[in-house]
Amino acid sequence: MAIFFTRRHSVLPGFGLALGFTLAYLSLIVLIPLSAAFIKTATLSWEQFWNSVTAPRAVASYQLTFGASLLAAAINAVFGLIVAWVLVRYSFPGKRLVDALVDLPFALPTAVAGIALTALYATNGWIGQYLQKWGIKVAFTPLGVLVALVFIGLPFVVRTVQPVIEDLEAELEEAAATLGASRWQIFARVIFPTLMPALLTGFTLAFARAVGEYGSVVFIAGNMPMVSEITPLIIITKLEQYDYAGATAVAVVMLVASFVLLLLINYLQWLSRKRNPSK
Repeated sequence: MAIFFTRRHSVLPGFGLALGFTLAYLSLIVLIPLSAAFIKTATLSWEQFWNSVTAPRAVASYQLTFGASLLAAAINAVFGLIVAWVLVRYSFPGKRLVDALVDLPFALPTAVAGIALTALYATNGWIGQYLQKWGIKVAFTPLGVLVALVFIGLPFVVRTVQPVIEDLEAELEEAAATLGASRWQIFARVIFPTLMPALLTGFTLAFARAVGEYGSVVFIAGNMPMVSEITPLIIITKLEQYDYAGATAVAVVMLVASFVLLLLINYLQWLSRKRNPSK
């Protein structure tokens, strides 16, 4: 009996070549541009750097940008889960249209989204005029920034959680119900642990998008210093003033802070997966 050995061919190149292409591509697209920001910032003395990044106007923009981004991502995590659940578990007229509307923030130019949101939530807008009667002002306030960030971040959570909900086994929920578990117990002990890693991933993506968002926010924010001015606008302003080193200094602070927060979120995601290795 003859034994034949066949070499397994891969469509893609081997590990060494593929890794080389990967590192080269990441270097050109990510590492080199980011390192350029650090190199430009290094031209400042420590005192100049500290004065640039801790100016009251810059600090106020950090608080608004990161605070609104975290809050918007948290809101999207809750309502994105609900939207994904409805789209997967229920059938209703217009379901395909609703599913397509979820992706609208992906396709819509950010400037168009900002103008549309401003028109809606201004004091004379379709929605803003009714909120005004209750003493709620959205456009040209920090609340307007939050609304814009929620708008652009929702698809990240929905599209991340939706496939996981589709793969959930209904038999597990039925078995838990048979054993006497309530709906809340089924969700908390059966469904939520399975969704948690995907939910954290969607939260991370929504937060990362919100931190660097500019086009949809700059119109509805009003850009009032110390009130509704976001950090990306601070960077743009410094560039227009030819303060390139000051702009990169603020950008470096945003980059480091974002990296630390994303690292923390990824660590929490890793802990969630470690506690549920079968998920």
